Amino acid sequence: MTIADNISAVRARIEDAARAAGRDARDIRLLPVSKTRPAADVLEAEKCGCTRFGENRVQEAIGKWEELNPGHPEISWAVIGHLQTNKARQVARFASEFQALDSIKLARELDRRLQQEGRALDVLVEINSSGEPQKSGIGPEEAVAFCHRLDAFASLRVRGLMTVALNSPDPEQVGACFQRVVDLRERLRSEAGQVSDWDELSMGMSGDFELAIAHGATTVRLGQAVFGPRDYSRTA
Repeated sequence: MTIADNISAVRARIEDAARAAGRDARDIRLLPVSKTRPAADVLEAEKCGCTRFGENRVQEAIGKWEELNPGHPEISWAVIGHLQTNKARQVARFASEFQALDSIKLARELDRRLQQEGRALDVLVEINSSGEPQKSGIGPEEAVAFCHRLDAFASLRVRGLMTVALNSPDPEQVGACFQRVVDLRERLRSEAGQVSDWDELSMGMSGDFELAIAHGATTVRLGQAVFGPRDYSRTA
């Protein structure tokens, strides 16, 4: 199947999942994740109406930005992977969105670099909804206090929350991760509302996005479902 075929199939699945949840599919954003894929594949997806792409690694993302954006200014980039503070300068140069904010140190450095660039950045706070120690993200119990502090950073436009659910074949365990983030969003709306409206919930990847939609995801991050199997030798 071509990338266009895959996108058509994914959009149909999003519509079906939204309908089953009593939701409008137009309220759910498809974010194609183009990591390990060449710039030519990004352009194929762009022909199907996709204009923002997710990347895990800053170096790979900025390389594609430098290659594509002079001729395709409509394409924008969301960094969705864990970010070291020393990479904040690069993200401030090119990214339109950052979905993995998980420390005040990083927020401060991003804000400083963005002010130097004269830019602002949409950000999502990453929540470790599964409690796995190897995962990045803020624990749900720490998130309200953390999010209160983000109001100090004028260049960060806080939009909502992101999570990577437990990798499990058990839909109850996966769904519980999504529900923790939904419940946290409601707490934030009442306890940290001045920071953001918390509208954005980036939840769900190629293996679990329909379940994420059932729980209220507004963005689904799909890589292999859009582009096919990844070739990790490209980024080795």
